[in-house]
Amino acid sequence: MKQRLLFLLLFTLLSLQALAQVQGQMQQVRPPGAPGNQQQNTTDTNYVYNRKPPYTFKRYFNSLAGKDSMNITRMWAGSIIVPGTAQLYNKEYWKIPVIYGTIGAFTYAGYRNNTLWHETGDKKFKTTRDLCYLGAALSYWGSILDGVSNYKFYKDVLPARASLYSAMLPGLGQYYNGDYWKIPIIYGGFITVGYFISSNNSQFQRYKYMYYETSNPDSPLFGKYNAQTMKYYKDTYRRYRDYSILTGIAVYALNIIDANVFAHLQDFDISDDLSASFLPGVIMPVNPQLTYNIGPTVGLNLKLTF
Repeated sequence: MKQRLLFLLLFTLLSLQALAQVQGQMQQVRPPGAPGNQQQNTTDTNYVYNRKPPYTFKRYFNSLAGKDSMNITRMWAGSIIVPGTAQLYNKEYWKIPVIYGTIGAFTYAGYRNNTLWHETGDKKFKTTRDLCYLGAALSYWGSILDGVSNYKFYKDVLPARASLYSAMLPGLGQYYNGDYWKIPIIYGGFITVGYFISSNNSQFQRYKYMYYETSNPDSPLFGKYNAQTMKYYKDTYRRYRDYSILTGIAVYALNIIDANVFAHLQDFDISDDLSASFLPGVIMPVNPQLTYNIGPTVGLNLKLTF
């Protein structure tokens, strides 16, 4: 009984003290036009609510100059438009000429081999051209991936980085999160989807050709097969192929979502500490400036630890 009385007395004292502090603050801060507000030059324009300023091109270029910060998504988007900007933000300046030199060399070599292929008709120049263009594309892709991987952040695992990793190379975000066992599942899904896309597309092309031949009076197959049956199978396999493509897109999207979600869960506490506690407290209005006539309420704070 004595413990309950002491608890109630302590609760009352703390509540009164908190209420007095809140009322003192409410008297100092009043909304525009409230009675008793003696502050000079108080207008509605003096009350500016806290909100993030819009991100402008000026802030972006200031970030590249090292005068401001930039989140990883903006840095990634900027490096897609202009390769090397991520390295500029990360202050790895020596990589910029390497990136442009590599991309430029592969592109020029591809252009030269393309010219030689058209002049000579030799297919080896066509193959070399394709390999050079592939090298330029991989150099471009590598510059973006390098910028994302070298982005400095205070957390060991950054969800945005995990998402970008999986977007650029499926499974890389899972590797970044330490979920190595998911990588074969992801690529198994892509291989399965790729098989069905290839198989259904082959059947679609086959029945498309058969439909054309059975509909052409000059074809030797005209009249041997039903053209409407060929059309039915053609449309069916085309639909199956499209469904397989959509499934592949879904697998790709789930790969990104999985990397992002489990990167967020890296900071989630899964310990066995489950507890609850009640503490005296004062419930404040959400915005005292907009709810001037509504005072604080004395109550209990419930704290859950899990």
